[in-house]
Amino acid sequence: MSGQVMLSLGLILLVSLAAEFVGARTRLPRVTLLVLVGVVAGPNGLGFIPDAINGAAELITSFALTMVAFLLGSELSREKLQRHGKAVMILSATVVLATWWIVGIGLALIGVPLILALIFGAIATATDPAATADVTSEMGAKGRFRDLLVGVVAIDDAWGLIVFAVTIALATAMMGGGALEVGMNLVVELGGAVLIGLATGIPMAILSGRLRPGRPNQLEAIGLVLVCGGLAMWIGASYLLAATVAGAIVANFARHHEYTFRQIEHFEWPFLTVFFVLSGALLDLPLLLTSGVLGLGYLVLRVVGRLIGGWVGGKLIGAPRVESAWFGLGLLPQAGVAVGMGLLAATEFPEHGETILAVTIGTTVIFELAGPILTRMALQRTGATRPAAETPAP
Repeated sequence: MSGQVMLSLGLILLVSLAAEFVGARTRLPRVTLLVLVGVVAGPNGLGFIPDAINGAAELITSFALTMVAFLLGSELSREKLQRHGKAVMILSATVVLATWWIVGIGLALIGVPLILALIFGAIATATDPAATADVTSEMGAKGRFRDLLVGVVAIDDAWGLIVFAVTIALATAMMGGGALEVGMNLVVELGGAVLIGLATGIPMAILSGRLRPGRPNQLEAIGLVLVCGGLAMWIGASYLLAATVAGAIVANFARHHEYTFRQIEHFEWPFLTVFFVLSGALLDLPLLLTSGVLGLGYLVLRVVGRLIGGWVGGKLIGAPRVESAWFGLGLLPQAGVAVGMGLLAATEFPEHGETILAVTIGTTVIFELAGPILTRMALQRTGATRPAAETPAP
């Protein structure tokens, strides 16, 4: 079995090279290509991916997304916040709230039980920072639209996790859960994440560049990031929020913060490659098809929520019309965070577990296939892939 797992992992990594080759010559982002590989090679396709790898999907996902969250925390540096901070906060909050309410209320109106509708509304707020960051990096995107888009995905999962935690608390209360227990869960999940982010980010900022003169050791950077994520998961806090806080601390206070992030960037892609392929492999088409109206309603309402939230948020921050029209579509990718929310919700509400997992995993793969393509289109249509002098003026 170990030989089969090693062979499969090697092939997955080699496929990533083919995805880069194909992606460079087509309009398909490599993220989308990797998810498609997972769909074809997964247990519901050709069955090439062994169960042993699927069993490690949770660990690989947590490992990869912890590093992604830490890297996205670097977007919260003082310089970038001074330039786009208020705009990012307004835009991200508007998109998250619009998506939550439009999906939640819309599903309730078509007959979905209120608790289930609210849960899906919260899950819909999650994005895929890894896919968005990868598309912007792959295209060499620059400019205001790119900065706003990356800034939003750096923090909107934090908003989404808050919304999800509040939603679970509300749903638990509606099911008869105690108020004290609900309050403690909120404190641990959100407050604990911030404290762990500070507790690991501050030493990381101090040590950066000191253990090895002029540049931090790769073991130092990766070790502290994993300690951050591991501590958060151990106490039941949000490891994504904790890693984002740690990344923001390093970006603002480390002497050589650019080296720290570079060490993580060099290390993360092999894990992200496996993560994207496994995301596609999780798709269970028969279960998705049985979800019927619920699955289709979730897909349509999430797109509508993104479009409206992006348009309203763009107007509130004074963005050009072309940017306001594309913010929502640029924020459609959805992956590990949504799946994690779905797994947690299915555990909390086992009577709805099968439905939650079927819709969440199925639609997440669909958004992960189409989302990066639309993100690429958004960057192109807004001029983020052209020189600054050619970028559309407000």
